[in-house]
Amino acid sequence: MSTHNSPTEPAMSPKRPYLLRAFYEWIVDNGLTPHVLVDATYENVVVPRQYVKNGSIVLNISPGAVHALHMDNDAVTFSARFNGASFSVYLPMPALKAIYARENQQGASFYDSEYGMEEPAKAKESATERLEVVEGHKTEDSNDPTPPRTRPNLRVVK
Repeated sequence: MSTHNSPTEPAMSPKRPYLLRAFYEWIVDNGLTPHVLVDATYENVVVPRQYVKNGSIVLNISPGAVHALHMDNDAVTFSARFNGASFSVYLPMPALKAIYARENQQGASFYDSEYGMEEPAKAKESATERLEVVEGHKTEDSNDPTPPRTRPNLRVVK
């Protein structure tokens, strides 16, 4: 199925923001921890650069890890604590590459074609397929029995 409109089809807005919000709600409603994979090299991304690895960053966006989460059709914004310091995060929608549950990696990956960028060859696969495990982050406030990771984590901003 092509994401490009033919001359007879009406122009449609990108579906990524709608799918992102739906998967976020689904993950949270099931008591799991939503994480997003972000292309930190994308224009206007505002994240703590010291936690970017290979041009990407994975962020815990659970209600207990972020403050003032806002997802609109253009971007995701929130504030969070990184090593105790508050930081305002700005994620333009095209920079978001995936959303998944930390506990079971179920979620969706997104491809660049709807934002006018080249689509990778594997984009032909379903966007809702099971994702590969990506190193996640653990919030300091969680009661998760897994050992703490050395990667960055988010905490509740009070």
